[in-house]
Amino acid sequence: MRRDIITLVFILILTAFAAYVAIPNAHPEWFTNLVAGHQNPADALTLRLGLDLQGGTQVVLEADLPEGRQASAEDMETVRTIIDRRVNGLGVTEPLILVSGDRIIVALPGVEDPDTAIATLKGTGQLEFVEMGQTPLPEGAKIVTSLDTSGVTTDTVVYKTVLTGDQLDSVDVTRDPNTQEVVIAFEFKPEGAKIFGEYTTENVGNFLGIVLDKTVLSAPRINSPIPDGSGIIQGDFTLEEARNLAVQMRYGALPVPLTVVDVRTIGPSLGEDSVRSSVLAGTIGVIIVLLFMLVYYRLSGFLADLALISYALYNMAVYKLLPVVLTLPGIAGFLLSTGMAVDANILVFERMKEELRAGRSLPNSLEAGFSRAWTSILDSNLSTLISCVILYYFGSNFGASIVQGFAITLGIGVLISMFTAMIVTRTFLRIVVGFFGARLREHLFLFGA
Repeated sequence: MRRDIITLVFILILTAFAAYVAIPNAHPEWFTNLVAGHQNPADALTLRLGLDLQGGTQVVLEADLPEGRQASAEDMETVRTIIDRRVNGLGVTEPLILVSGDRIIVALPGVEDPDTAIATLKGTGQLEFVEMGQTPLPEGAKIVTSLDTSGVTTDTVVYKTVLTGDQLDSVDVTRDPNTQEVVIAFEFKPEGAKIFGEYTTENVGNFLGIVLDKTVLSAPRINSPIPDGSGIIQGDFTLEEARNLAVQMRYGALPVPLTVVDVRTIGPSLGEDSVRSSVLAGTIGVIIVLLFMLVYYRLSGFLADLALISYALYNMAVYKLLPVVLTLPGIAGFLLSTGMAVDANILVFERMKEELRAGRSLPNSLEAGFSRAWTSILDSNLSTLISCVILYYFGSNFGASIVQGFAITLGIGVLISMFTAMIVTRTFLRIVVGFFGARLREHLFLFGA
């Protein structure tokens, strides 16, 4: 009984925590940093919705190569990987990125400003540090560097490239502690740091151009040697612009240039209707299940209903903490796992009824019901989890993110349902039988027997 009471206290604390996370409200900053420090502070502990539920932007990009030349499958797969990293760097959740020949289809949930996202996606991301001597160029100037001199004439000024972005080790957006200006801080790998240190030592007083895709971002003066291989890029950046540039720099150059073929903005109206219909259907279904358990299994059904409510809270909390992006298939996975949670309780209660009808005592019937039903529950849930792994693998390798969403929510639900059925419901029943066992022996109909 002491162990059961300790377990009950743990369950109550866990349920209160899950309810606090799951219920929409303004969580204090310290709490958000404590439980969701890995998330973007602006979006932490919010329920993420996919493209089909909240709308967004769909962009079709095509390889922009000279006539007669075609991008290889390897190049397009590399492009897809880099774009995927850039999209994740922008904080877009559950993007859909598909390769179709020499085209890339990118779906961006929740992106309302497609122009900024497109610029980040299709920019080749070739970062260069070029020698400018005593004459700096203004921000935004287009130049020719020594990395690409094809088609230039004898009158063209070619700027020597000292280093490229391949040597970068880290890129972060920060603020200048003195001016609070948004800057991009970078640091080179050891080999690049050595080259950078030697160059800055020999060129104190000269200007070093920082160029992205042949466009000058800034041209700072080298005031002193920089032996540690770190520096900052200054410019008239907004925070969003700095982040986009940092994403391009961080995730490297695209092997082929891209051009925009089509842009579509998907409104959230369809998503709102889908969410409303899904919530209504789910609510009706859950209420019917709760009533069925209460009417058919009476007291044990009531305790299972309490466990089922805690199950829903645990799921919502996990969705926010990970975070999980909800799509329509994801909602279907959650509802399916809810049915499996109820199924586990039914297996246990039917075993209990068999033991009670065979004349065993209530405590023994309770323990026998859980122990004998455990094998069936474990086998069915393991087979479902194996299916989830296969579906997730299929979705991640073939770009079917909606399949991934279904597999994730179903897998999470199955794991939580095992906990609520075998721990939560069991603890509730043990506590009730432990305190009121003598009175309940004469009222076994309360357990459906």
